[in-house]
Amino acid sequence: MTDTTRRAVMLGAGGAGMAAVLTACAGYGGSAADGASPASPAASEAGAAPVGAEAGAGALAKAADIPQGGGKVFKDQKVVVTQPAAGQFKAFTSVCTHQGCDVESVSGGTINCPCHGSKFKIEDGSVAGGPAKKPLAEKAIKVEGDSITLV
Repeated sequence: MTDTTRRAVMLGAGGAGMAAVLTACAGYGGSAADGASPASPAASEAGAAPVGAEAGAGALAKAADIPQGGGKVFKDQKVVVTQPAAGQFKAFTSVCTHQGCDVESVSGGTINCPCHGSKFKIEDGSVAGGPAKKPLAEKAIKVEGDSITLV
């Protein structure tokens, strides 16, 4: 009876471990359609406000909210807005081209993905450091006064 009990315990532990691994990987690389993507506290904080909450109805953000030489990730809208130079605003998809993770931050002149360390230039979304090989897709925005809106 002891062998059966040990086997049952080992199989149960192995099965639980496998379930944990599969659960952790289930959202990794998921598409926007299935809503699965890894999240982190910083990413959640960066895009926690609904569209227009900071900048007025219909606006994504206020120009003043986007730091010069940096940017801001809007997780819910799957977009990152940058300001490479004073008064010059760019927007890109926030979905990394390597394996579909959401980028998390903008610092040091790059848009940064936490999953595998890919970095993209804030000026044009091109790859500054791999493993990603393709640039972030540019998104159309309109800046009117102090409001930035997605087109």
